[in-house]
Amino acid sequence: MPCWNEERKVGPGVNAVPKTLVDTVCVVDNGSIDNTANEANEAGALVISHPINLGAGGGIRTGLAYGKLNQYDLLAVLAGDNQDDPNDLYRAVDKLIDDDLDYIQGSRWLKEGKRENMTLSRTILTWLYSLFFRILFRAKITDATNGFRVFRREVLENPKLNLWQDWLLQYELEPYLLIQTCRAGYRVSEVPVTKRYHNDMKDNTKMVPFKSWWSILRPLFLISLKIRK
Repeated sequence: MPCWNEERKVGPGVNAVPKTLVDTVCVVDNGSIDNTANEANEAGALVISHPINLGAGGGIRTGLAYGKLNQYDLLAVLAGDNQDDPNDLYRAVDKLIDDDLDYIQGSRWLKEGKRENMTLSRTILTWLYSLFFRILFRAKITDATNGFRVFRREVLENPKLNLWQDWLLQYELEPYLLIQTCRAGYRVSEVPVTKRYHNDMKDNTKMVPFKSWWSILRPLFLISLKIRK
């Protein structure tokens, strides 16, 4: 769970993680100036703190590096602001194991998927992004911007997937991870999940208009045009 100033959200999120399924909840405190780290720790999470904010991608890859280093069989990424329902992990892990898959992407668009308090603009943008993703990479992904994911640790060991490139520090890392997993030939699928947007979050997000969406979009073009790898 990457977090930046998620006091009052990270605690409930950590507490909701099913302990019968998940061995360790790792919260990456990405330079928060509020009580995020203490709240996560009190809820039972292992907390890794960055002294400064290293960007959304920087927060996620620290957690993934911890999971890889400690040889966890499966790694999961959930929103640190309690937007995801951790109980969806059961469905994701069951599908990954039963269908012998490598990577599960959460989708709010599949049947049984849910979207709570999602703005019209975000609805349109996420749908269009996923359309571009399917066209460019020929992958059956309905929700390419969803941050909920579960995958085998071995995915991170593929030499074609380099999360430590400087250009992946912001919102580029998540689409990069999905793109390269699909391109490397791993078995990828989706499960329906719930995405909750909090009423106190302006426009459902901390993203900066235009700048943040370009950060998400550019991996599609940079990789498809072979400018980045």
